[in-house]
Amino acid sequence: MATAKQAKVKRLNMAERAQQQMELHFKGFPAVWIWQRKVNDGYTTLPRTLPIAMQAIDDETKGRPAGHTLFCLWARSPDHPMLVIENPATYASEAGFSGERAVDTWRKRMKQLVELNFIRCVPGPSGDFHYVLLLNPNTAVEQLRAIGKIQQALYARFIDRVNEIGAQRDVAALREYWEAQKALNAEEAKKAAEADKNRPPPPVKRKRTTLK
Repeated sequence: MATAKQAKVKRLNMAERAQQQMELHFKGFPAVWIWQRKVNDGYTTLPRTLPIAMQAIDDETKGRPAGHTLFCLWARSPDHPMLVIENPATYASEAGFSGERAVDTWRKRMKQLVELNFIRCVPGPSGDFHYVLLLNPNTAVEQLRAIGKIQQALYARFIDRVNEIGAQRDVAALREYWEAQKALNAEEAKKAAEADKNRPPPPVKRKRTTLK
């Protein structure tokens, strides 16, 4: 009879399962062709939902898709949501824009990303997009749903992926934030209404009469 200790088998995480499958199906594959985060230099951390977020962006910016522009920002991030863009031409080139109007085109895509709530920007020496804050794409996609700017089928895929990777708390936290803001606004409106009610009426202006 197996003991409790023997019955308790450690469950492999995603990376461990992938390594197991790699050793089974690609055993002996030359390491020079393999990119490994803990071995190779030049990496950052990307949200697993980023591909779906990029598709949602492209759907809303048809004719001038901005999804790849967002990806390039994440690829350039220093494993931190804050970016300082000193040379917009470099970012424009990596986003696939060329020619005399490359930077101008890139700036238009950046403006779209701001409008869709995927980034925040503060002007600096290089222009309007010198300081860039990368926002959580999970909350950004949830915001798109709230304002009716994402297809239901794509949103369903997003929720499936969120549940799969265990990121439900991102969406839940945003909904809680909205509820808190709603309650705060209601309280402030109530106080303003009470203040107006208790405010004394303005003095009545008397008409001046002139003697003829």
